[in-house]
Amino acid sequence: MRQKEISLNIRPLKPHDDDADDVHVGSSAETPLRQDAFELDDDEKITRIEKHFHEIMHILGLDLNDDSLSGTPRRVAKMYVKEVFSGLNPKNRPHARLFENKYNYDQMLVEKDITFYSHCEHHFVPIYGKAHVAYFSSGKVIGLSKINRIVQYFSKRPQVQERLTVQIGKEMQRVLHTDDIAVVIDANHMCVASRGVGDTNSKTGTAYFSGKFKDDNIKREFLNYVNSK
Repeated sequence: MRQKEISLNIRPLKPHDDDADDVHVGSSAETPLRQDAFELDDDEKITRIEKHFHEIMHILGLDLNDDSLSGTPRRVAKMYVKEVFSGLNPKNRPHARLFENKYNYDQMLVEKDITFYSHCEHHFVPIYGKAHVAYFSSGKVIGLSKINRIVQYFSKRPQVQERLTVQIGKEMQRVLHTDDIAVVIDANHMCVASRGVGDTNSKTGTAYFSGKFKDDNIKREFLNYVNSK
C-alpha cells in the first residue's frame, strides 16, 4: 500500500500512440480544477452538459426520439452536477463540528467499512469500495457521521485512488487539528474490470499514515482491527 502518490517518469505520447490509453499520469493531492470552475451555476452546467451528452448519444447512433432514451441526456447531466461529481463544489464540503473529549478517551478511534462510490478520472467509470479511517484525539472529537461525510465528499468527484486517500487524510488532520490520522482504502476499479484487461477479481489498496500511526506497533493495531471480522 502506498502512502502518497508516486511520480512516474513516462515518455511523451503522440496522438496516435497505441499505448496512450493505458498511461495514467498523476498530478497532485489537489483535484485539478480551473480557476473559473464555478463561474457557471449548477443549472447552467446541467443545461450545457445535457446538450453535449445529447450529441454524444446522437453520434453513437442512438434514437433519441425513443421514449426510453429521450430523457437520458438530462438525467445524466443532473446526475453529474448534483450527485456523482457534487464533491467538486466547495460549497458542498461538510461542516464538521467538534466536541470536547469529555471522556478523556486517549486510544485510537476507528470508523471502518465506510462504503464509497467514486469515478475514475481516466475513463469516468466507477470506483467503489471501503474506506477505514482512524484518529487519536488532540482534545476534540468529531461526530461519527461526519467522518462518513468527509469520505463521501472527496469521493464524489473524478478521482484516482491515491489522491482520494491523501485528501481524506489531510482533511481529517485539518478538521481535528491533529497529525494522528490513518486512512486505508480497498477499492474495485471498473476501468480494470469492465474494460481493458477485464480483471474482475483484483482490488487496489492505498494508505495514509501520519503522526502516531507511523509507529509500527500502532499501525499494526489499526490494520489488525480493520482486518478483523
